[in-house]
Amino acid sequence: MQSETTILYGKPVVQHIRERLKTDIQSLATKGIIPGLAVILVGEDPASRVYVRNKEKAFKELSCYSKTFQFSTTATETELINLIQSLNQSTEFHGILVQLPLPSHLNEKLITNTVSPDKDVDGFHPMNLGLLLQGIPRFVPCTPNGIIEMLKFYNITTEGKHVVILGRSNIVGKPMFALLVQKFKMGNSTVTVCHTKTQSLEKITKQADILIVASGVPHLVNGNMVKAGVHIIDVGINQVKDDSVKGYKLTGDVDYDSVLGIAKSISPVPRGVGPLTITMLASNTIQAAKNN
Repeated sequence: MQSETTILYGKPVVQHIRERLKTDIQSLATKGIIPGLAVILVGEDPASRVYVRNKEKAFKELSCYSKTFQFSTTATETELINLIQSLNQSTEFHGILVQLPLPSHLNEKLITNTVSPDKDVDGFHPMNLGLLLQGIPRFVPCTPNGIIEMLKFYNITTEGKHVVILGRSNIVGKPMFALLVQKFKMGNSTVTVCHTKTQSLEKITKQADILIVASGVPHLVNGNMVKAGVHIIDVGINQVKDDSVKGYKLTGDVDYDSVLGIAKSISPVPRGVGPLTITMLASNTIQAAKNN
């Protein structure tokens, strides 16, 4: 048993990255370039609106530029594609982000793949995912990139370690695998990807030196499923009903209290990985401006 579990807060990592980004922003400013992000928001999804608002705030704090293009839920594919094609040609915006999820009548893949790979700061375009798999990424998807930065900041070595990823989404699980399996400084890991159809899950999670949980299932992992000294990155963020004024609390995919004293470190929910995602979006937008 470990006597103490280190809590991996996201805020100091964000501050560290932002200091690094300021140099690039100032360098671009001397050339008259302000990194610009166009955000396309369709409908009134509350979580999406909060997320977009937080993006705008972060970009303003970094002296970057962000503009939201708002559409009603009745927007057509033609309207969105026409806007994206226009933004692809714009010199004002270096990055384009389509806020997901989109209303069900819209073809998500068709719309997101219309974004130029050079402005795909989410890193989800097939061309950019292909470059990532080849080990020569143009843009790394924001949440996996943030996790790498967190591991780096807290001096958690990945080389030669067994990393177990619980979740296979295109947003976290798959790109996380693609990063950690590479011959990168923050890579060179033996990587196992688990999911909802994995049998004897506990046997595999107990082998992990580093466990990255992005399943979307509250408290899926508990203290009985991990070995002493494991580093846990909890990517999940779930609303669970309780008796508070809000009527719910935010919780991760890991039963936090049950792993304390067993895990060597764990990222909390909230205040863990979440703040890093927007910072890495800004980082990718600044990179796009530099590339341009």
